[in-house]
Amino acid sequence: MMTTRLETCACFCGAITAEIQGEPFWICYDHDDDCRRAIGSPLTIWVGYKTSQFQLKRGKPKAFSKTRGVSRTFCSNCGTSIGYSDEGIAGEIYLTLGFFDHPEHFPPAAHAYWQLKLPWIEFADKLPPY
Repeated sequence: MMTTRLETCACFCGAITAEIQGEPFWICYDHDDDCRRAIGSPLTIWVGYKTSQFQLKRGKPKAFSKTRGVSRTFCSNCGTSIGYSDEGIAGEIYLTLGFFDHPEHFPPAAHAYWQLKLPWIEFADKLPPY
């Protein structure tokens, strides 16, 4: 019997929780400087799903947009970054690795915005840079 993958998510304070059904289509390190500033970290890992796979279970994230068409969400209580969506790629949602209850389930497959990587961060992996 085949079962559908189920992942759970929660912000740091637990005010926002979510469930995601199925497999992600994208897991990638991101070295983009806009994401770096928004997340407050030297890099992040985005996990991409179709919006139809994502179900908010509790709470309502606050949204912020600096770039037209891109909405970043976070918990207004504790500040946990949840994810982003982009009108240019409708039907997709990208969640931060830190929002997942089991981040160990999401090994990255590539590096995005490699040319913006901070020079003092080194990787021993052989993942493709984009």
